[in-house]
Amino acid sequence: MPPTIVSPAACEVRAVIRFLSAKGVKPIDIHREICEVYGQNIMSDGMVRKWVRAFKDGRTNVHDEERSGRPSVVNEDLVQKVDEKCFVSHCDRELELPEIVFTLGSKNVDGFAQNPTFRQCIDVP
Repeated sequence: MPPTIVSPAACEVRAVIRFLSAKGVKPIDIHREICEVYGQNIMSDGMVRKWVRAFKDGRTNVHDEERSGRPSVVNEDLVQKVDEKCFVSHCDRELELPEIVFTLGSKNVDGFAQNPTFRQCIDVP
């Protein structure tokens, strides 16, 4: 059995589905093939059928489309505030999370909390 490809991009898997679908391979066989190469949990059989249908209906793009939803709260002003508070001051270790939350606003902190440099600046392990 060939080794599985770990963490492929979604567009890569969709491109494989598009290619095999264009060759006339049935959705169940496409699902079997991608599970063999990418692992069992890569995509459900139903999602493979959905993508096959979309490509047969004329879709050519394998990338995610823009979606409406919650807008990003990160903007240039917010980035500048973080730079001033944390990065420019070379990670002042006295800076504490409550001060950052107060400065940036609580809903804005979540987006930055995943940034490793930001986490280091606020002393989060």
